[in-house]
Amino acid sequence: MDAQNTLNAAPLDAAAAAKAAFAAVEGLPFPDDIFTAPELRWAVIGCGVIANQMAQSLALAGRKVYGVANRTLQKAEAFAAEYGVDRVYRTVEELYADPAVDAIYITTPHNTHIEYLRGALAAGKHVLCEKAITLNSDELAEARAIADEHHVVLMDATTVLHMPLYAELMRRAHAGEFGRLRLAQVNFGSFHDYEDVQSRFWNRALAGGAMLDIGVYALSVARLFMESQPDEVVSLANLFETGVDEESGFITRNAQGQLGVYSLTMHAKQPKRADLCFDDCYIEIMAYPRADRATITWTADGRREEVTAGVEAYALCYEIADLEKAVAGDESKLKLIEYASDVMETMTRLRRDWGVVYPEEE
Repeated sequence: MDAQNTLNAAPLDAAAAAKAAFAAVEGLPFPDDIFTAPELRWAVIGCGVIANQMAQSLALAGRKVYGVANRTLQKAEAFAAEYGVDRVYRTVEELYADPAVDAIYITTPHNTHIEYLRGALAAGKHVLCEKAITLNSDELAEARAIADEHHVVLMDATTVLHMPLYAELMRRAHAGEFGRLRLAQVNFGSFHDYEDVQSRFWNRALAGGAMLDIGVYALSVARLFMESQPDEVVSLANLFETGVDEESGFITRNAQGQLGVYSLTMHAKQPKRADLCFDDCYIEIMAYPRADRATITWTADGRREEVTAGVEAYALCYEIADLEKAVAGDESKLKLIEYASDVMETMTRLRRDWGVVYPEEE
């Protein structure tokens, strides 16, 4: 592909984008400012795409996963062989009982998370759980209560919560540089065909649908910059034949009058774009789930400022690092679960309005 065609190419899907990001840092020294807290020993539950990305991310830092458990033992053994994992557990109970494990990364389908959260947290393990962290706000409240009871950290792995770009923009927003947030407009569109209606994207029994898969990113990026969670929501959604949400448009407003405008679809590409509109500027963030750059356009003179922070390829390393910092007592990282809870409440409310109910919720 020539240079011009490369510039005009359609956005990569998530797996291809991650592969390209890893290639971009291949051979480069790993930053010394990511892992700053005491290192924990990690195990992973699940051996899917995101678990492989996590193992590859840790390898960039010269680290590795210590243990792995999976519903299919053969897959766990293959994962361990590929990434040099020391321990393969025949059951998750065996993993929970291993005193050598400090923290567990849960990467299984959404509807299984609460089961693993209950076991891992009650066993005294810190947990980083893939998005959506639970099916609904009741499950998340339960998981948080178990974590509090056993004095361990529970953290949502939604990448938006962990990318350094957002920490930098939030720092500046809280310092008053941008003025007050008025409006967040956020889009996310993925294309998943209808050939396999039993895939996790369309299957109600696997907690499919757009909201839990991609809506969590859209709501998270807006919530980070709002003064409080929304208390008003209006929406429309189209449901797929399986009963999950296929596409939706919704507007939220909080007590301070800050608006969020969102559009999601699982069967049409659209830019992953977030526009944050403040009194004194607007901020554009493309490919926002793992973004490492943003553009600020200043209202007074139209000046454009480019902001960069972090590196896309290290997205999952930032997640691991944030949990380790939280365990070490970093209050800013401990607070991340509050944003996750607010987002989960909004997602639960929207699904209830649409009549999207999963078997576990019946």
